[in-house]
Amino acid sequence: MDDLYQLNKGKLGFGLMRLPKDGSGRIDLRETSAMADRFIEKGFTYFDTAYVYQGSEEIFREAIGSRQPRDSYTIASKLAGWALADDFRPEQMFEEQLRRTGLDYFDFYLLHNVKTEHIPFYDKYDAWSFCMKLKKEGKIRHFGFSFHDTPEVLDKVLTEHPEAEFVQLQINYLDWDNPKVQSGGIYEIARKHEKPIIIMEPVKGGLLSNLQPKITEPFGEATPASMALRFAAGLDGVLAVLSGMSTMAQLEENINLFDPLEKLRENEMGAVKAVKKRIEDLQVIGCTSCRYCTPGCPEKIAIPDIFKLLNDEAVMNDKEKPKSEYAAMIKDGKSGRASSCIKCSKCEKVCPQKLPIRELLTVAESRLM
Repeated sequence: MDDLYQLNKGKLGFGLMRLPKDGSGRIDLRETSAMADRFIEKGFTYFDTAYVYQGSEEIFREAIGSRQPRDSYTIASKLAGWALADDFRPEQMFEEQLRRTGLDYFDFYLLHNVKTEHIPFYDKYDAWSFCMKLKKEGKIRHFGFSFHDTPEVLDKVLTEHPEAEFVQLQINYLDWDNPKVQSGGIYEIARKHEKPIIIMEPVKGGLLSNLQPKITEPFGEATPASMALRFAAGLDGVLAVLSGMSTMAQLEENINLFDPLEKLRENEMGAVKAVKKRIEDLQVIGCTSCRYCTPGCPEKIAIPDIFKLLNDEAVMNDKEKPKSEYAAMIKDGKSGRASSCIKCSKCEKVCPQKLPIRELLTVAESRLM
């Protein structure tokens, strides 16, 4: 696996999921290009996209693929098993991804969101063998998968598919011993199978970087984001830590943090544990704003946005601001009311965090009114 570590330069990865937006709500090409240029200029190489990240593969082509030498970056994309069908097989999805990105090959290619519910899609269309065929043909250089399930399921998948060269896992200090996410447990399984690890959600969708000062007092002068990223990047066996950066300021902070990277010291690990307990005591919702829940909602409820307001209400001093933002969101037609939920459970079936969304929406209506 040494060639994987040699292929990627620096542990900071650029996640192309939460990119800067312009005034019309579209991905800002100029700002994205400037950020990508700066990222590469500082010696980092790893970019991450996926078939289901709306506009992401196309913006990669415009901001990076058509502007930078091919040997100056590495790019990972993902095949979405749940979007496959008998008339839209892996071959067709992959060819569409090549067209979107303007590439001849991907450096890293992953089966996306492997979990119990999605494994049948990958097995039905023999996506595992398909990816190995792509590697043999030189259309991908390395094959792996991203994962959202239990340590037991990960152990089973890696035992059955040793051909997977690496895994992408959700790892952050808040989820380390969370009984649903089990970051620590899945990390140990990946280490057991000696697989390099790509870390996603190191700041849990921005949650761990936007905490009120009274929660993060144990961090002293260090920013909350820096502590979360250093926790993730300091783990053994990590190939890259993805950060969904949406501003140049975030990019510069991360560049300074990773060049050079310093692992957390013992006293800083103690501070992380203290902050983790404070967050848990406030019962903050662990939503990462992946938005997998919103397309299928029959009531058009902007679930991640409502949960963000609930978290703001929990950790901010100004309790009225989230309430006014919720009222404005409903008035402007940006979301259905939390109380309009018909309890169909479509959202809970696709939530990587396994959140009790229906229950939390009931809480939202009572707290944000």
